[in-house]
Amino acid sequence: MAAHLLAGSGKNIQVTIIERRRMLGCGIAYSTTDPGHLLNTRVSQMSAFPDRPDHFEHWLAENGKQASQSCFVDRATYGQYLSDLLEPWRSGPHAHRLRCVQNECVKLSETACGVTARLADGSAVSGDSAVLATGHAVLVDPDPPMHAAWDFSRPSSPDSTVLIIGTGLSMVDHAVTLLASGHRGQILCLSRRGLLPHVHASTNPVPFAREEIPLGAPVSVLLRWLRRMARSSEAQGGTWRDVVDGIRPYIAAIWRSWDHATRARFLRHAASWWEVHRHRMPPVSAARIDQAMTRSQLAVIRGRFERAVTLPGGQSGVEVRPQGGGEMITLPADHVIDCRGIRRDPETHAAPVILDLLAHGKARLDPLRLGLDTTAEAKVIDASGRPSRRVRAIGPAARGALWEITAIPDIREQTFRLAHDLIDARSVT
Repeated sequence: MAAHLLAGSGKNIQVTIIERRRMLGCGIAYSTTDPGHLLNTRVSQMSAFPDRPDHFEHWLAENGKQASQSCFVDRATYGQYLSDLLEPWRSGPHAHRLRCVQNECVKLSETACGVTARLADGSAVSGDSAVLATGHAVLVDPDPPMHAAWDFSRPSSPDSTVLIIGTGLSMVDHAVTLLASGHRGQILCLSRRGLLPHVHASTNPVPFAREEIPLGAPVSVLLRWLRRMARSSEAQGGTWRDVVDGIRPYIAAIWRSWDHATRARFLRHAASWWEVHRHRMPPVSAARIDQAMTRSQLAVIRGRFERAVTLPGGQSGVEVRPQGGGEMITLPADHVIDCRGIRRDPETHAAPVILDLLAHGKARLDPLRLGLDTTAEAKVIDASGRPSRRVRAIGPAARGALWEITAIPDIREQTFRLAHDLIDARSVT
């Protein structure tokens, strides 16, 4: 967001970033140092600038990291790329336009002429407008004996049985790390449907026109249309991936065309299936998972997680309701990892500034409690339904408005548009 504002404007815009972490732009996803943790999107799609699609590839070359457009590079490298985006404004003649404050915003007040951010140390920062880019919900460590998804500490023994709750991309990260470290014990992966992310392959996205997309149709109708398009693509020598990637530009439009009941139905019945097709594994990661499954070291279990327990003797265990019903069973394990993803309550686990806005009626949650309620233009909506003139929210914090706004290609488009809206309005300092 800051890079778009600074690069897309003249000299009249100044940007202040308030972030408690030392390294900007990384968050949990890109703070990893494990070279086996790869981006699940190719280099060609990971530029921070939609109008400069080769920007990331050029940065890699300039930094001695040769990679083709079809490569999947490690996430630590991408974190460095994001941090380097602000380098032109960190020093030199333009340094006055960027201010980085390593602190945490705990309160945001809007006035007739601007906004004031109160920080954890009691200081304040003022501006004309504010953008909430807080990312995913505040990380909360799970109750013992579970380990958090961002905790990559190794089990006590390479022969330990590891149980991972969740079978998405976070599970893939942990399994890849375990296997690369020489882990010999069994890796059990539990989820309600037992679905693994599909693997990436070469694609040629179908160039759908907007009028071809069944906007506003029931979920079942949309899914039938997708299957029909996938069969048509396969008949012409393509794959279902061409269809999934082809409708990506219209995901937000599809989401906005549904009423709240239809959105809830999609989340309840179809979201898991969509995500394993949409958010795919890099081929290298998929090969490691497949090899471990072939030799029966890694297994996927279908069932509903109830709770983690400590068994007599001190061993960990997980109580599971088998798929289809039946009596509860307990799966013993030496090491339990919670990889259920980001579906945490956006109020209970919100950043302090968002909690304060909600408490004072300056913001509200969307009807499905996915995040803050915002307009299509990212304006935060208050408790009485009025959009803010000066406070916007982007990315996962405002997931309810656009649904798929957690991946770089989607966030890139949103921040690019919002930056230019703010520049055009000349409302940022």
